[in-house]
Amino acid sequence: MAETEKPLLIKRYASRRLYNTETSDYVTLDDIAGFIRDGREVQIVDLKSGDDLTRQYLLQIIAEHESRGENVLPVAVLNDLVRSYTNQATSVVPQFLAMSFDMLRDGQGQMMEKMGAMNPIAKPGFEALRVQQEAFMNAMQAAWGAAKSGTSMPEREGGAPASKGAEDLDDIKKQLADLQNKLSKLGN
Repeated sequence: MAETEKPLLIKRYASRRLYNTETSDYVTLDDIAGFIRDGREVQIVDLKSGDDLTRQYLLQIIAEHESRGENVLPVAVLNDLVRSYTNQATSVVPQFLAMSFDMLRDGQGQMMEKMGAMNPIAKPGFEALRVQQEAFMNAMQAAWGAAKSGTSMPEREGGAPASKGAEDLDDIKKQLADLQNKLSKLGN
C-alpha cells in the first residue's frame, strides 16, 4: 500500500488533544475535516488504550457542521437513522448508506470527468451561449435598475417599450433561437 493510501494516524492524548503523527503537530476537528475533504482517510486512536475513536470524531465533525447551520442531513433522514438503531433495520442501513454514497461519488466523478472532457472553445455554440447569458444579465440589470428607480420605460409603436433593455431582450430572444437551432443540429 502506498504511503498516501494509508490512513493518516491521529493520536488522542489523555488531555483530549489530537496529534498528527505525520507532521508531529496538534490538530483540530476542522483540520481533520480538511484532511477528509482533500480525500485523505484518517484513523483516530486513543494513545493510552489503543481504542479506535474514528467513528466518534467523524460523528462529532458532522454534528458541529449541522449545528452551525450547514445542514446536509434532512430531519427526516436523521429521524430514520435514529429509528434504525432501535429496530431490526440496523443490519441493512449501513450497507444501504455505503452503497448510496458510493453511487453519489461515482456519479459526481463521471459528471466532472465529462465536464472536463468538454472544451468550451472547441464546442460550437458555447461562445454564443456565453454572449447570450451576458446580454440577458445586462438586460435584466437594466430592467431592475428602471424598476428600482421608479421610472417607466417609454413605449414605442404598438405599446412595446422603446428602451435599450427591450432591444437587448429582442436580441437575446433571437440569439436564443439561433443557439437552439445550432444545438439541435449538433444533436443530429
